[in-house]
Amino acid sequence: MATSQKTSANINGVAVDQLWSTIEAAKTTPSITVFKFRIRNEWESGSRNRSNVAGFTGGDQELRHPNPFTLEADEPTILLGKDLAANPVEHLLHALASCLTTSMVYHAAARGIQIEQVESCFEGDLDLRGFLDLSPSVRKGYQGIRSVFKIRANVPDAQLQEIIELGTRHSPVFDSLTNSVPITVTAERF
Repeated sequence: MATSQKTSANINGVAVDQLWSTIEAAKTTPSITVFKFRIRNEWESGSRNRSNVAGFTGGDQELRHPNPFTLEADEPTILLGKDLAANPVEHLLHALASCLTTSMVYHAAARGIQIEQVESCFEGDLDLRGFLDLSPSVRKGYQGIRSVFKIRANVPDAQLQEIIELGTRHSPVFDSLTNSVPITVTAERF
């Protein structure tokens, strides 16, 4: 998070002093930068399942969310679900949108750039022939994802794209989707 100026303000809802303290601590103790996030998922019926988010490891310690979160997933009725929650690929779009936004806002704050408002729209193209194993040439996941960000900030128009690039350069979810991430899947009996 390079910048030419440090500031002692709350910019974009980010406590910039704390941000800089975290950066300095990370420089002297790199082990505090290693995090392990996890969820527990349980299938309910059909396409319905739910994940619980209770704790994670970070800053050289085991941490718990004060109020654990529940993430629910289902499929729309056209895909044989009950349409009681967003489906997994919609959750993926949410994860990408929220991570790009957070990364952009944090890095803008570190640079002293005040952002007044951010809205975005994400859409992705998915061909079920891949999922249904009807065509080996069709991938099972998104073939493409497009997004448009609307930003209100007191910067020249030319700088709006630079603000967006703060998100794409620093977002862990964007990086995970655009670069290969090793994933291991194993099975065990109850």
